[in-house]
Amino acid sequence: MSAITLASPCSRTVTPVPTGWSTTHRGIAFGLAAALIWGSYMAFSNHAVAAGLLPSDLAFIRYATAGLILLPWLIRHAPLRLGGIGWGKGFALAVLAGPLFVLIGTSGYRFAPLAHGAVIQLGSLTVASFLLASALVGERAGRRRLTGLGIIIGGLVVTAGPSLLAGGSTAWVGDLLFIVAGVMWALFTVLQRRWAIDPMAATAVVSVVSAALYVPVYLGTEGLSHIAAASPALLVEQILVQGVFGGVVALFAFSRAVQDLGAGRAALFPTFAPAIAMLVGISFDGGVPTIVQLAGLLILTAGMLVAVTSTRSAPKRA
Repeated sequence: MSAITLASPCSRTVTPVPTGWSTTHRGIAFGLAAALIWGSYMAFSNHAVAAGLLPSDLAFIRYATAGLILLPWLIRHAPLRLGGIGWGKGFALAVLAGPLFVLIGTSGYRFAPLAHGAVIQLGSLTVASFLLASALVGERAGRRRLTGLGIIIGGLVVTAGPSLLAGGSTAWVGDLLFIVAGVMWALFTVLQRRWAIDPMAATAVVSVVSAALYVPVYLGTEGLSHIAAASPALLVEQILVQGVFGGVVALFAFSRAVQDLGAGRAALFPTFAPAIAMLVGISFDGGVPTIVQLAGLLILTAGMLVAVTSTRSAPKRA
């Protein structure tokens, strides 16, 4: 594959990722950190909604906080070219991983049950990432990694359990939205690798552009009534969870995993988020996971170990 160079201190030439254990371990650590934060984010989001905040309020807190945190970084790094990424690529990344992605993914739950979202969205994300990584950046998945992928999807199905079969006549609409959301995140993952976007630049551009697009719309249509009625403790909690960890730390960690492991393997980590959310949620509602759900978590872990520890082939050269 020909090297692609972006004229910016925030981008780099595309080169094969070293396959040494140090790079692999670092990528796995970043991927697990992102999954842990995303899972906790899901549990804390449910807690916030139960306390009276709307999903749109949480999105505002997320993007307003992350945008304010990373705006100074972007101002110092080629702001007229969005940190060297360029307006076209920066806008594309923000569309794929920003408010539109969240809106499409959450809208699916209006038509289909939670289990459908966990299995279909995450399953389509993982499969699409493998296919797109092969087509766009030449990452080749060996038999071991494909086996791990199959085990992971099986673990998602087991975790969802019988509720996966639930759903009314409109469930297919929700399933379609879940597929679209999964493919959007997969495309974000692969394009970041193909364009050789620096993880910090990707995080800053997605956060700042998303804030610029979403915050004015929210203020003009929703206002601050729900947020003003929330307790200070809840707001501080959500600023930390949504804005700092969910909007900045998790996105940066995932971007580093893409850089160290490649798009195909990095895309496996989001599949852990529902299981982590289930465990973190115990502290909120006291619900204990069933034996079947715990079995699904073990299957997910086994599949992840098989897929992530496989040897990653270098991108094909043109």
